[in-house]
Amino acid sequence: MSPTRPRLLVLALPWLLAVGPPASGQGILVDRIPDRPVAGSFEVKSVVVDALVREQVARVRVSQTLSNPSSGTIEAEYLFPVPDAGTIQDVVLLVDGKELPGELMDAEKARRIYEEIVRRKRDPALLEYMGRGLIKTSVFPIPPQAERTVTMTYTQLLHRDREVVEFSYPFGTQKFTAKPIETLELSLRVESRTPIKSLYSPSHDLDHLSRSDHEAHVSYRAHQVVPAADFRVFYTLAEGGLGASVLSVRPDGDEDGYFLLLASPDVSSDRRDRHPAPKTVVFVLDRSGSMTGEKIEQARDALTFVLNHLNEDDTFNIVVYDDLVETYRPELQRYSPDSRRDALAFVDTIRAGGSTNLDAALRTALEMLQDDGRPRYVIFLTDGLPTVGETDELRIADRAREANRTDARIFPFGVGFDVNARLLDRLSADHGGASAYVKPDEHIEAVVSRFFSKLTSPVLAGLRVEVDGTDLNRTYPRSLPDLFEGGQLTWVGRYTRSGKATVRLTGTVGEERRTFSFEADLAQPGAGTRYDFVEPLWASRRIGEIIDQIDLHGANPELTEELVRLSTQYGILTPYTSFLADEETDHFAIGLNTRRARDQLDRLSEVQGAAGVGQRANKAYYQRNDRLLTPETLAAAASAPESDLSSSRMGRGGMGMAPAGGTMAVARDFEGNVVPVATVRKVGPKTFFFRDGRWIDSAVSPEDERGATTITQFTEPYFALSRRLSAKENAYLSFSQPLVVAIGEEVYRIEPAPPADER
Repeated sequence: MSPTRPRLLVLALPWLLAVGPPASGQGILVDRIPDRPVAGSFEVKSVVVDALVREQVARVRVSQTLSNPSSGTIEAEYLFPVPDAGTIQDVVLLVDGKELPGELMDAEKARRIYEEIVRRKRDPALLEYMGRGLIKTSVFPIPPQAERTVTMTYTQLLHRDREVVEFSYPFGTQKFTAKPIETLELSLRVESRTPIKSLYSPSHDLDHLSRSDHEAHVSYRAHQVVPAADFRVFYTLAEGGLGASVLSVRPDGDEDGYFLLLASPDVSSDRRDRHPAPKTVVFVLDRSGSMTGEKIEQARDALTFVLNHLNEDDTFNIVVYDDLVETYRPELQRYSPDSRRDALAFVDTIRAGGSTNLDAALRTALEMLQDDGRPRYVIFLTDGLPTVGETDELRIADRAREANRTDARIFPFGVGFDVNARLLDRLSADHGGASAYVKPDEHIEAVVSRFFSKLTSPVLAGLRVEVDGTDLNRTYPRSLPDLFEGGQLTWVGRYTRSGKATVRLTGTVGEERRTFSFEADLAQPGAGTRYDFVEPLWASRRIGEIIDQIDLHGANPELTEELVRLSTQYGILTPYTSFLADEETDHFAIGLNTRRARDQLDRLSEVQGAAGVGQRANKAYYQRNDRLLTPETLAAAASAPESDLSSSRMGRGGMGMAPAGGTMAVARDFEGNVVPVATVRKVGPKTFFFRDGRWIDSAVSPEDERGATTITQFTEPYFALSRRLSAKENAYLSFSQPLVVAIGEEVYRIEPAPPADER
C-alpha cells in the first residue's frame, strides 16, 4: 500500500467469504448543527457512477458534486452506509482530489453513530440505515455558495443466488438533497467467462442495454430527479441454450408466493452460420382522408423503415385501404433486393383520401397468410373509426377471429385521438399482440420503427411454459409473446407450493419445436426480502388484467372489489381508484370504495378522444409493467410542489426535498398523465395513507389502531424499538409526522417529539 494513499481496508478473508447487499457509494452530508434535519442543508448537483464487474467482483467509482446554497459555511461529515458484513475492500475517499481521512465501522458501532445523529438532529431520517455498517469521514468545510466534488472508489464481491448475480447501487441516499439532482449517470459493464443470458432491472428504465455471450453493458441517465429507490440489475450466468431463472418471494402465512420468470433462450449459439429465422409481416395502412398531409408522409416513412429492415427469406405484403382495399401484390412476396425496390416504389404512390373500411382491410391481410410454420405478424395502422363496410366493434372482432386461421399476431397502432381504442385493444388481446398509441405530438415513424426494431429476428415463437412441483395461478402476460434476438421473457404469477420445481419452456425455433428445462427453488414463507419487488410487480399486472376484463367484457362486482383492494394494498392509484388519495376516504370502507370505483369505471365507455386513448394506454402500462419506477414517475415526484406533506421530514420550517418517508405514490388520470400524490407513500412492501393528521399503514384496521402501543420519537422506548428492528423495518419509522404501523404482530403509534422550546 502506498504511504501517500492510505486506504480503508477490510481483511481479504472475510471479504471473500461473506456476501451482503451492495455498499452505499453515495453518501449523506450531515452538518453539526443540533435540531436541524439532515435533509435540505446541501444540494447534489451531479452524480456519476462507473462500475466494472469481472467474475462477480465489482469495481465502482463514484463522483459526486455537492453545493452549499446557504450564506454560511457548512461543517459536515460525509456518511457512507455499507453492509455489516465484510464485502468491501480498497475504499478510497477524495474531496476535490485530496484524500480525506475516514473510519470504517461495523454494524454495531455504526448503529451508535446513526442513533447519535438521530438524537442530535431530532430527525428520524437515518433510521433506515440501522443495521448497516458505515464509512464516516472527518469533518470538512463547504464555504457558502461553493461546490465540493467527492470521489469514492471501492471493490465488492456481488451477491449470487444460484445462477443469478445482483448489482445494486443505492441512489436512495440522494433523497436528502435540497433540490432535484441536475445530472445522474450510471454505467455498468459486466465481463464473465460463463455466458451472460438474461439481464433485467426491476427498478429503472435503462437507456442502453447491449449483451454478447461474455460481456454486457447497461447505462442509465436522468436529469432533474430526486432518486427514490436503489438502482438494481440482475443478470443470469448459464452454459447451454437457455438463460433462465426464477426470482420468488413468499409472505408469511398461508398466502401464495409470487414469482418472476426471466428467460432468454440463446438458440443461435450453435447456428452462427445461419440466417435469422424467417417470418411473415403484413403491413396494413389506413389511407383515408383523415390521414392527409403530415400523417400520411410519416406513415410512408414508417412503412419504408419496415421494408428496409426485413431479412432475407422473410415474406411480406402491404395492404392499404380507404373505402376500398388495395394490396401491393395479390399474394405474399419473398423479400429480396428486387421485391424491396418494387415495394418502396409502391409506398411512394400511397395518397390519402376516402372513407375507412377497416374490417375489409384487416380480413384481407389475415386471409392471405399461410400456415407455413414461420411466425406471422400483422402491423395494423389507423387514425380513425370504421365508417364503411362493417362498423360494429364486436362484429369486426368476430370476423377477424374467423379470418385468422394461422394464429397470426396483430399489432394495432392507433394514431391520434379519433380511433376506437377499445376495438384496437380487443384485436390485440384476441390475437396475441399488443396495441400502441401515437399521440398527436408524436412522430408515427419513430413509434413504429422503435417497435419493429424489436421484431426483426424471432428466436423462439409460440411459447408455452409448464412447471412441475407446484401449481401456478394468475400468470401474466396471459398470452406469452414470441421472443426475439436480444429480448427476454418477464413472466409473473403466483405459486402454491414452495421448494424445488422443474420449469419447461417450449417454443418453435425456425420450423423446429424445442423444449428447454431448468430447476427453480421457490421461496418458503418469510424466507428473505431480496426479491420483494416481485409482489408489487405482479399486482400491477393483475390490475391491468382486471381493467382489461372490465373494459372488454363489462362490469363485474368481484373484479371491481379486487381492483380496490389491490390499489389500497400496493398504493397503485389508477384513474378508477385515485380517490383513495383523498384524506377523507376511509380505505377500509371496501363497499363504499367499490361503488365509487364502479362509477369511475363507467368512463371506459369512452372509446375515443384523449380519455378513450389515455385509458387504454394506462391499461397497457399496468399489463406490461416490469419495473417499479419509470422516467414518468421519477419526473412526477421531482416536480411535485412543496407542501406540508411532501416536506414533512424537514420538520418545522424545513426546506429540503426529502420525502416524509419512502417513495411518493403517483396516480394516472384518464388521459394517461402521471400525477404525484403527496398523501400516499410506499415504504418497502407497505403502503401508508395520510389520514387525520397521521400516516397510517394500509394493513391497520380501526380496531387494530385502538390497541396500538404509543411511543414518542427520540425517547428511550423509541430507540429500544429501533434496535430490535431490521434496516427495512426501521425505514417505517422515518416519518416525522404521527405514524401508525404494524410490525410483526404488534401495532405502534409513533408520536412526534415536542418542539425544543417545550422540552
